[in-house]
Amino acid sequence: MDTLSRSERSERMALIHGTDTKPELRVRSIVHRMGYRYRLHVPKMPGRPDLVFPKLHRVLFVHGCFWHRHLGCSLARLPKSRLNFWVPKLTENRQRDLRNAARLRKAGWKVCVVWECELSKGNELAKKITRQVFKPNCSSSTIFDSLKPSTRAMGFFPSSLASLIAE
Repeated sequence: MDTLSRSERSERMALIHGTDTKPELRVRSIVHRMGYRYRLHVPKMPGRPDLVFPKLHRVLFVHGCFWHRHLGCSLARLPKSRLNFWVPKLTENRQRDLRNAARLRKAGWKVCVVWECELSKGNELAKKITRQVFKPNCSSSTIFDSLKPSTRAMGFFPSSLASLIAE
């Protein structure tokens, strides 16, 4: 049984937003301080990635452990009430994330996920972001060349994005 009335629960749930969350803002701050620039929530890409690095063909999702079912995490616990509602909803969230990641990979994008529970590990998080987003399959000179200010300011996306938009 829920401890809040229907209207109180509705008010609380209305406060939950999908963009500009505290975890996302923290990751954006870390990446920005590292000197990298990115696009936010590109609407035509599967799953609307939180951060998109077009020249690197990399996307980064900042997932809440509860909403996206971080396996093995204590924050991903199930609610005690209305399991018949929550289990299918949260399961579908996880399946949708997997489908979106597969579509992005198929289009040639590298997908990285930062989990809410990882935010308490500041230096480790910065290292993970560097390792998974900026370093794989690239030499450091390639990474920095692809993020020169002149190319960042252009704001256009690689041709592989066209195939995603067409779907």
